[in-house]
Amino acid sequence: MSPRRAPSSAGVRYTVSVRDAHAHLFEITLRVAQPAKNQRLSLPVWIPGSYLVREFSQHLQQLRAWQNDQPVPLKQLDKHRWQAQAEAGVPLELRYQVYAFDASVRTAFLDASRGFFNATSLCLRVLGQEDVAHALEIATSSATAGWQVATGLTPQKVDGAGFGHYFAESYDELADCPVEMGRFWSAGFTAGGVEHRFVVSGAGDWLDGERLIEDTRRICETQIAFWHGKQPPPFSRYVFMLHASADGYGGLEHRNSTALICQRADLPRPPAPGDKPVALKATDGYTTLLGLISHEYFHTWNVKRLRPAEFARYDYDTENHTGLLWFFEGFTSYYDDLMLRRAGLIDDAAYLQLVTKTINQVQQTPGRLVQTVAEASFDAWVKYYRVNENTPNATVSYYTKGALVALCLDLTLRAEGHSSLDAVMRELWQRCEGGPMRETDLLRALKRLGRRSYEGEIAAWVHSTDELPLSSLLQDQGVKVTHDKAPLAQQLGLRVSEANGVLQLKTVLRGGAAEAAGMAAGDEWLGVEFASPAPGTAPEAWRIHKLDEIPALRAQRAQLTALMSRDRRLVRCALNWPTTSHAVRLAVEDASHLATWLAA
Repeated sequence: MSPRRAPSSAGVRYTVSVRDAHAHLFEITLRVAQPAKNQRLSLPVWIPGSYLVREFSQHLQQLRAWQNDQPVPLKQLDKHRWQAQAEAGVPLELRYQVYAFDASVRTAFLDASRGFFNATSLCLRVLGQEDVAHALEIATSSATAGWQVATGLTPQKVDGAGFGHYFAESYDELADCPVEMGRFWSAGFTAGGVEHRFVVSGAGDWLDGERLIEDTRRICETQIAFWHGKQPPPFSRYVFMLHASADGYGGLEHRNSTALICQRADLPRPPAPGDKPVALKATDGYTTLLGLISHEYFHTWNVKRLRPAEFARYDYDTENHTGLLWFFEGFTSYYDDLMLRRAGLIDDAAYLQLVTKTINQVQQTPGRLVQTVAEASFDAWVKYYRVNENTPNATVSYYTKGALVALCLDLTLRAEGHSSLDAVMRELWQRCEGGPMRETDLLRALKRLGRRSYEGEIAAWVHSTDELPLSSLLQDQGVKVTHDKAPLAQQLGLRVSEANGVLQLKTVLRGGAAEAAGMAAGDEWLGVEFASPAPGTAPEAWRIHKLDEIPALRAQRAQLTALMSRDRRLVRCALNWPTTSHAVRLAVEDASHLATWLAA
């Protein structure tokens, strides 16, 4: 690794300050030491890790430019690019504001209590100078009194709260280091010889920070050992930035940090006096949070360094397609919960419940028979992030099915006795030198370690819509596989919302009884009607508010009429009650056999 350049060598410098917290406005000053003649600038249209064109330029306003204190004309070239009619070599200064009121991990947010931003939302790229050193100053003001700063950027000259000057080798590095600002809880720990910092905003005083830190440390130690044994990881520091909100969930990976959102209720709380420790359950909100932490941390290797060849250099101006998200997101989704088990945070039963949930999510998605998981990867830009009422019928998630592909590969390798997916992942890290990879690299690693070709499995599991051999592989590994009655909505082929006494159809699943009856997404299900067994008498009709009210009314009758409201018109849908569909349930059958996989 070459030595980092001194901050004085930064040819592109940004100053970010709070313009008006109540108006949610950041102000940015950009200084270019050596601009080109008619220098062009652009703001990214997407952020790596979130595969959707989000048009960040919609929030940029009041863009102005100067050279030698004289205004420089600006011409907007398209939706996200501008040209400054600048002289070459004369320092160029630009100022502008960005509206920031998106509380997700993908963009920027500012109010009187907190600020957060990704450079892709705030920092114009100086075209042609993306690879020169970049500097970022995070300015303090009366609006930030009492605030602190957390970021993965290299500090150069900062105060005790973290405000001041930071340095990045390039725009790519700047874009890959989000910034958290505000009053937050903060603590640190060491894992793999590397200092880690964890900050939490939005939490109450009741946060059990000691438990959060210890559990996160165990996850990090487990993952570093997974990839490197006793060798140090490929980063010298790491920052977790977690925002707790009333109702939120998500994460976005970065090279030495991650931005996370969780529900405030999912944070750990100190045990009451006298309470004994209770094992985590698969359904606990805190388990979900730990799985998110594990997922984003695993991405530090799998997608941020070992990454699709198409991502060797990001193009911030347009979609960056790859057919490998099933590997980079799906395999990460396989390992996130598995790492919780190997870190000793959950037991075998809880882990198998999490796998059960994933299997049923995929099996209850008709789109798995329409779209391959490789196609889902490529189409992420137009399908995964653009959910509508037909999404489950037309698409499959590269997260969940990708995780099941990883599960099948791992159990197949283990059953054949030559290797495991763990070894394949490490082989890929070495083969690709922690850099860009292609599907052929995976096939070569599988062949070398598994001692045969796995092209057939990849063709069937990734490039076709064939069902995965989950039951047989799991049973061979010491797992008991049984089938329970599916939830009522799934039996009917529906996804619904039930709120304030209104039963609304969100999705009508392909091939289900509801679709055959003519029900449609958006319908409000008002009631059910049954034909009277006595000729000439009126049918029996009932008002309903929830799905689970129907079975008792139906008794053993096989047919009913669903009374629907559609566009304020009453519609009758003749519904034939379906034969019972099933959901998978996994449990421990042979704990010693299972341990060779789960405790590896």
